[in-house]
Amino acid sequence: MNLAPLGRVGCMPRGYMEGPASEEAERVREELERGGKAERAPERLAVYGSTESEPERHFLGWRDEVDPDRLFASGEAWGLTVVRQADEPENAG
Repeated sequence: MNLAPLGRVGCMPRGYMEGPASEEAERVREELERGGKAERAPERLAVYGSTESEPERHFLGWRDEVDPDRLFASGEAWGLTVVRQADEPENAG
């Protein structure tokens, strides 16, 4: 097994570095550069998964409004994940 030497980035999946985490880090950096206090956007638990009508992973609803266990048990959705994210997901709706 060939592991990257210490000090080199390589263990984190590329999608994570380019997705919401990097966007939030950039927002915080810009706010700090302007002399502001770095405040985090309110976060909620969001449910993502696939459905028959939309097989690609997409936003299904907020965890306090959608029960992922019921969705999976009923067969309405699969590949479910619950993630903490800013209060307004991209492409929600």
